[in-house]
This record gives sequence, C-alpha cells and structure tokens, in this order.
Amino acid sequence: MEADALSRLNQYRIMWVMVLFDLPTETSKDRKQAALFRKRLIEDGFSMFQFSIYVRHCPSRENAAVHIQRVKNFLPPKGQVVIMQITDKQFGMIEIFNQRKEEDPPPLHQQLSLF
Repeated sequence: MEADALSRLNQYRIMWVMVLFDLPTETSKDRKQAALFRKRLIEDGFSMFQFSIYVRHCPSRENAAVHIQRVKNFLPPKGQVVIMQITDKQFGMIEIFNQRKEEDPPPLHQQLSLF
C-alpha cells in the first residue's frame, strides 16, 4: 500500500475520545465527586482541552472503546457527562480561537502501542 494511502487510512483509524461534562459543585460532597472524576480522567491519560472538556488520543477504535468503558465505570452519580469519539482527521480540522486570534491545533501525539 502506498505511504500516502496508508497515512489517510490512519487518519480515520486513529481516534480521539472527548469527555464533556457539567457536574454540580454546590456542596462539599459534589465538589469532591467532581474533583475525583477529573482525577480519574487524568489517571486514564486524558488531558484538559477546556475546563470541562478532556481529550485522549487512542491509536485505534478498539483502544478508544476500552477508555470509553473505563469512563463509564467511574461516572459521577450527579451531573451530565457526554462521551464522544472523533477521528484523527476530524480532530485535526478543529479551529481554536483565543481572544479572536486563531491558534494552532493541539499537537498530535505519537504514542507507542504495544498491543
């Protein structure tokens, strides 16, 4: 297979998992649960994209499914959580603006996969 075609296939096979959430913080217990949810996302390799949006690079759809299931296993009891997966190609087309100035998209991760 030609290198260009292989690169195009990888852009659609490599996935990004996005977790978007709106969690209550009115009580001390709510704040602790929200903090624990964020901590578990980070422990599973997610990075903060915006305050309530975390992303994780996954080398395949199968790997993305594993991380999605992990997030489902530690969902907080209250609040709204959305889990979304997009291809590397779609993630690369994100436009980011900060104070009306366009920024470069986040760097693509080169991740060694042993499986």
